[in-house]
Amino acid sequence: MERFFAVLLLGAASAQMTGAQTQGTPMPTGRSELAAEGLSPILPALPVVPRGKSTILGGEIRDVDTVRDQFRLQIAGQRPLKILFDERTQVYLDGKTMPLRNLASADHASLQTVLDGTEVFAVSIHLMSQPPQGVYECQVLNYNASSRELSVNNVLSSRPISLQVPSNTAVTRIGQSAFTAGSAGRADLVKGTLISLNFEPGKNGQDVATRIDVLATPGSIFVFTGSLASLDKHTGLLVLIDSAGDKRYEVAFDSALLPKGSNLKPGDSLRVSAAFNDARYVATMIALY
Repeated sequence: MERFFAVLLLGAASAQMTGAQTQGTPMPTGRSELAAEGLSPILPALPVVPRGKSTILGGEIRDVDTVRDQFRLQIAGQRPLKILFDERTQVYLDGKTMPLRNLASADHASLQTVLDGTEVFAVSIHLMSQPPQGVYECQVLNYNASSRELSVNNVLSSRPISLQVPSNTAVTRIGQSAFTAGSAGRADLVKGTLISLNFEPGKNGQDVATRIDVLATPGSIFVFTGSLASLDKHTGLLVLIDSAGDKRYEVAFDSALLPKGSNLKPGDSLRVSAAFNDARYVATMIALY
């Protein structure tokens, strides 16, 4: 927004200088005065929203900076992600539009994003006063086989939630064939396992899991092929948009694994083998694809 206000100040200064040159006649400077005089303020048109494949992200909005037009999005199991926004960004609260100036930290948010160069830009921000009901993508904190109680971290909040897992609830691995071919069942519900969880309200006030899809277990190996969105050698993190599932993966890597002689840049096609450990993917192989 500081870019926007800088243009406003420049426009106001230009109007005052023009007024001083017209025999001392004061020129209207405010928007209402300009409208009354039949004039229009001269403001630069905003550029179009970056054209690219959009990605939906969910998490907590933190550290909103209205000067730099950016905030941090905390996604479960990942490092905070910097998100850019400006006057083109549409903001909604419980489905109703709200002014961009009212954007603040929020526990529950869903974002439609696109890449603007190497930065992530928010096309729209959907805020929720209450967490969504029905489906969560989350990580297992603990599962008690005796009480059948499952504790997970909510992808849209830092607060854990607890659910009952009835004996008839299916626990199934989904995804890549090498992963789904492995053992499945409640033995997969160990700390750090990434799951997609369907649930419904229970009679005693505690939610009940009706279906659990296991997406990744600690130590499991995955192979991703897709387009490189960003790469940071200082932090040892790369972001890959997987062509198979159109999903965004953040992968930690050692620089020694990067293809020799290559100068990787956003848009390059990569094949990355990664192990799922400590709630994140860690590269074991990186190659041009």
